[in-house]
Amino acid sequence: MTRDIQTVNFNAEPELIDFVNEKLTKLHQYFDGIVAIEAYLKLDNNSEEDNKIAEIRVFIPGSDLFAKKKGKSFEEAIDQATDSVKRQVQKHKEKIKGL
Repeated sequence: MTRDIQTVNFNAEPELIDFVNEKLTKLHQYFDGIVAIEAYLKLDNNSEEDNKIAEIRVFIPGSDLFAKKKGKSFEEAIDQATDSVKRQVQKHKEKIKGL
C-alpha cells in the first residue's frame, strides 16, 4: 500500500506528517485490498475558524473512496476524514462479502 501526503498553501511540520501517516496506516487493518491512499491537507485562506481541510482518497480495485472534512486543526480534520473513510471501507468490505 502506498501513501501520498500533500500540503497546499502551507508547509507541514514533521509531527503533522507523522500523525497523518499513522492514521492512514491504520486504515489498512480494516481491509487488505487497499492499493493506495492519498491525503491532501489544505489551508483555506479565509477568516473562518475551521479553515483546515483534510481530503483522503482510498484506492481499492473497482472503487475509490473519498472523504473531505474541515476542522479548527489539521488533526481534527484528519480524525474526521479517516473516520469517514474507515466507515466507507467497512461498508465496501461487507458488500464484497455479501456477493
